[in-house]
Amino acid sequence: MTLDRALTIGKHEYSLLTDLYQLTMTACYVGESIEDKSASFELFARSLPPQYGYLIAMGLAQVCEYLENLRFSPEQIAALQATGIFQNAPDRFWQLLESGGFTGDLWAVAEGSAIFPYEPLLRVDAPLWQAQLVETYLLNTVNYQTLIATRAARMRDTAGERAKMLEFGTRRAFSPQGAIWAARAALAGGLDATSNVLAALKLGEKPEGTMAHALVMAVGTLAGGDENEAFAAFGRYFPRAPLLIDTYDTVKAAANLAKQIIAGEKQIGGVRLDSGDLVALSRQVRSLLPNVPIFASGDLDEWEIARLQRDGAVIDGYGIGTRLVTGTPVNGVYKLVEIDGIPTMKLAVGKVSYPGRKQIFRRGSPNICDRLGLMEEDPENGETPLLELVMKAGKRVKEEEAIAVIRQRTAVSVASLPGETRHLENPQSIPVEISQSLLDLKTRISKK
Repeated sequence: MTLDRALTIGKHEYSLLTDLYQLTMTACYVGESIEDKSASFELFARSLPPQYGYLIAMGLAQVCEYLENLRFSPEQIAALQATGIFQNAPDRFWQLLESGGFTGDLWAVAEGSAIFPYEPLLRVDAPLWQAQLVETYLLNTVNYQTLIATRAARMRDTAGERAKMLEFGTRRAFSPQGAIWAARAALAGGLDATSNVLAALKLGEKPEGTMAHALVMAVGTLAGGDENEAFAAFGRYFPRAPLLIDTYDTVKAAANLAKQIIAGEKQIGGVRLDSGDLVALSRQVRSLLPNVPIFASGDLDEWEIARLQRDGAVIDGYGIGTRLVTGTPVNGVYKLVEIDGIPTMKLAVGKVSYPGRKQIFRRGSPNICDRLGLMEEDPENGETPLLELVMKAGKRVKEEEAIAVIRQRTAVSVASLPGETRHLENPQSIPVEISQSLLDLKTRISKK
């Protein structure tokens, strides 16, 4: 049997979705007889993206799924052997790959939690070769979903609780897989629904959307150029769906709809504006359709939503696409912090890490305040540890949470942040206190 050549990803292929050096390092560990030494790696961001005051942790559910399904098939091992790269690897390396999957522990903060620089979103405690091998996939899913969830949370915070917010990013996401993850993270980060049908149904949600200009042009053109015929046709099958009214003349379309509503000929669930001066157009449409919800779309983000609100636009909901699912990346890293019970750290200039297995201690009233300490430290008055045991010996000990639960946690997390941390311009991240025990450990290891 040969490998499937289709560039899609199934659970059975998780093992090979990694960088080459994870495998070559594993072979080296085997050769040096240290592959089964206990190791701890932590995933964290040294800094926030520009103009961000916080991150919203996301992607844990997919991390757990990956770790549970990590296996090397005979076909995958044969494909690796055929590359010739591993011709000097010891036989034990292949036996290790054949032996099974992840048997370690996973600690993580709950999805939807606000996180700051150097605070671990998760920690893997496992045999060295396993903890090393999983780095690439964990960074991929956590970095991307954390970015999307953070952007969604900021957009929700800017638009307010009452605005209807839809995720429209599938066609601009970096891949079909990325589109699914983006939809999940956007909903968990605060958006109401996604237009991605597969993502919505997999998540137990109801997909939502409107219509495209193509329908207005196709049906309207065949009806002699009358977009009212397109609206009528669509309304026959989806009577409460919002109508896209900016294909030709936005104000004229709104005026025609107003006449039909007044005459009792039509009821509509909303209208969508996708182009033009959204401030001026939304005001004009509201004057014509005072009781009809107005949705806006078209390269929107948190800054543009804030501008629209500041300039007096009357918009009830937003469709968010390109600028939600793309943008400045979250540069999360995955670093070894302990090996065989010995704390270790990186000392490279500009990339220093803190040694040892750590815990985040949070005080949450009235605004959150964090202390980063060692795992064995006790919480101080009013503090709650954020890192929780999620997997033990390769098995989940905490059930996956519903999107609604994570969305609510996100809302609470953002609401607990001080105003200067939530600002869109020059936000100030909260200072994270470093415990004296952690500082002392860092000093001792640095001197070595």
